[in-house]
Amino acid sequence: MKPLPELMSFVEGLPEPHILFDTQYRILAANAAYRRQFSPDRSVVGRTCFEVSHRFNTPCDQAGESCPLARSRDSGQRERVLHLHHTPKGEEYVNIELAPLLDATGQQAFYVEKMEPLKVAQGQPTAQGLIGRSAAFMAMLSLVARVAPSLATVLLLGESGTGKELVARAVHEASPRATKALVPVDCSSLPENLFESELFGHERGAFTGANSARGGLVEAASGGTLFLDEVGDIPLSMQVKLLRLLETGTYRRVGSTEQRHADIRVVSATHRDLDHMVVQGRFREDLYYRLSTFPIHLPALRERRDDVGLLCTALLARVAPQRKLALSDAALQLLQAQNYPGNVRELRNLLERSALLCDGDTLEASHVAQALQSGRRSPTALAAPGRLEPEAKTQPTPVATPGALATAAQAALRDMAQSHTGSRAELAAQLGISERSLYRKLKALQLA
Repeated sequence: MKPLPELMSFVEGLPEPHILFDTQYRILAANAAYRRQFSPDRSVVGRTCFEVSHRFNTPCDQAGESCPLARSRDSGQRERVLHLHHTPKGEEYVNIELAPLLDATGQQAFYVEKMEPLKVAQGQPTAQGLIGRSAAFMAMLSLVARVAPSLATVLLLGESGTGKELVARAVHEASPRATKALVPVDCSSLPENLFESELFGHERGAFTGANSARGGLVEAASGGTLFLDEVGDIPLSMQVKLLRLLETGTYRRVGSTEQRHADIRVVSATHRDLDHMVVQGRFREDLYYRLSTFPIHLPALRERRDDVGLLCTALLARVAPQRKLALSDAALQLLQAQNYPGNVRELRNLLERSALLCDGDTLEASHVAQALQSGRRSPTALAAPGRLEPEAKTQPTPVATPGALATAAQAALRDMAQSHTGSRAELAAQLGISERSLYRKLKALQLA
């Protein structure tokens, strides 16, 4: 069945990138906005959507992806998904919104698909922003894409070092408030006696040292987003005042009776178990429900090991921007074997130490092993399950097997021993072990 010319004309006139395709995934039309953004040099008409967007030979749902067409067939409704698409700029995350079009008998005959790039994340190494393509990362990012255009309060839950401020910025930049300020508030660093004035501002003479009136962080975030980092550390005495702000959208400066209106969207984050804190009476239940309209769990690095390679490439470009360091396969294997209690922040520190220990252009497993030894945790400790804050939620995650860890450690020692030009005593000192222990390890590798 061919689509009506009126339908083709309608799609062509839409300002956002759209394609029209049939039940066999064949693209029948691509409007000017799509051609400019996704296919400036080649026509896509007559090709399948999965071949164009993903370079697959089979439909998305048969290749492990979430296919909006298949979902629409099941639901009979409009469907939205987040996909990683091939574009002229490389692989990019794209929001897909698909609408089925029915024929005279009520059967789905065609589909109109709107595409909108999600600019706050990348599926390839980049200088900044969110990076990843693992299933856990994409699940988190799809929630960001859904909630960002709304005004809902968002609660980011995750261990330290998982990138909560980056995700908060992604929510802000994908929202209608992106042109206004994102104002972070580090709740854990604010003393209780200063918390209210920092957040709401104060009038002249409100307290000793208040020589002039000053607006607070809520005013600074007007029209934009207020990011409350480590919200679990807010004192109980201040929680009720924050609750009033969220419930009524109003607040008072310290020392003032005048009510002010706050035009803000609130995103908060914590590594603590707020449910447990509510039970203990350390966090107000009503405030918890106000903050957690839309909770998002940020996966720990050990939950997204497939992203370690991408992250390493991007992080090395940041910690050693002039050197263009490559990463050997053995080094990557050793890096992927760690569990990183400090998550991405810890990976960055480890790569920076490894880069400083490397004189060449390639980061070897020996450099990573030496960096692990010089850190506050040994490779064995790092390979153990991650140490979380006592109140942090734990998720069951796969861990590296002892066999894989042993193989990685042996490869690192072999590389280090073969590249070492000094004495055995010096090598043992670098590894933090005795010469006798080094001899036994080298003998096991048939290097002694």
